[in-house]
Amino acid sequence: MLRDRDSPVTREGIIMRVYGYDHPLDKYICDVEYASEAIYRSYVPKALRDGGGEKYYKFYEDEGLRFVLSKYPQYTLYVPQLKKRVVAVSEEQVAEVRRPQEGLMKLLDKGDSMARASLEVLERVLSASKLKISDFGVFGSLLHGFYRAELSDLDFVVYGIGELAELRSVLSELYESGSLTNEFDAVDESRFARWRFEKYTAKEYAWHQRRKAIYGLLNSKSLKRTVKFEFEPVLKWDEIVNEYERIVDIETLGFVEALVRIVDDRYAPFMPSKYGIELVEVTSRPPIKVEPARIVSYVEEFRMQLFKDEVGFVAGWLEEVHTKNSSFQQIVLTRRERYYEQALKLARLK
Repeated sequence: MLRDRDSPVTREGIIMRVYGYDHPLDKYICDVEYASEAIYRSYVPKALRDGGGEKYYKFYEDEGLRFVLSKYPQYTLYVPQLKKRVVAVSEEQVAEVRRPQEGLMKLLDKGDSMARASLEVLERVLSASKLKISDFGVFGSLLHGFYRAELSDLDFVVYGIGELAELRSVLSELYESGSLTNEFDAVDESRFARWRFEKYTAKEYAWHQRRKAIYGLLNSKSLKRTVKFEFEPVLKWDEIVNEYERIVDIETLGFVEALVRIVDDRYAPFMPSKYGIELVEVTSRPPIKVEPARIVSYVEEFRMQLFKDEVGFVAGWLEEVHTKNSSFQQIVLTRRERYYEQALKLARLK
């Protein structure tokens, strides 16, 4: 069994990441993250990963999907509900699976400067909470062993809805005390020079990121530098609900803008983010009746944006979801046309 952020590695040297929790019985839908220099080379300077000996290159946006569709179509699957092909593998197709919890233990066993810096963060969290080391893992370059101590960030996973809530509370206290720093307390505006979202400003983005409390800075003694860290939420096994077999068809109805009230935020921090909502007001003029029951976001920027009872603004694609027994509407934010017109944010910043 695999879940979000587990990493299947193919025999050719393609490193994937399981995406979310909705999968067919014998496949896992994935993002493509990296590929070995033996089969792929990127000319984007920041794509190179060479900290572990063999060189790998990171994919950005839809580069990984296009690479696999072109070169390795055996690692794709046609999803009839979406009416398109996606990257997907079975466990039999991969040479190795790297899991965040196991990756953290391997990292700590190394005892190098990145391991010690990871402990600097984790020990502060563990000493101020009931959380355990088994509630955490690592992803990205820390999981795959090609990090560079002088450049890499600390990328953690936290498992569980309740565990995430406790972590956010503890991190907020550590930020308040000065033991750690919230990454978004002070933001260099030049960081957003290429910001492209039309209905969601860089200032709004920074505000929402700050209150999530999962992005921080550590003045690391081990690394002798300030290092970024983040905690990516992943569901525990008994919290996972797989919707793949339940959904029969998805029909796109049009692009809508609306004000909505959040009635269920339990799955908002996870990917894809799912928000139970009630409609407050439709602010655009769609040619159809709008009555969405939820928002589903596949866009990282719109994860954990809103909390229960808050009223938010959403701009995205209205869909009719047909299940085996019924149908309902949802508003989806995803990578497709009008991508930068999409938004999900608090209706009025506090």
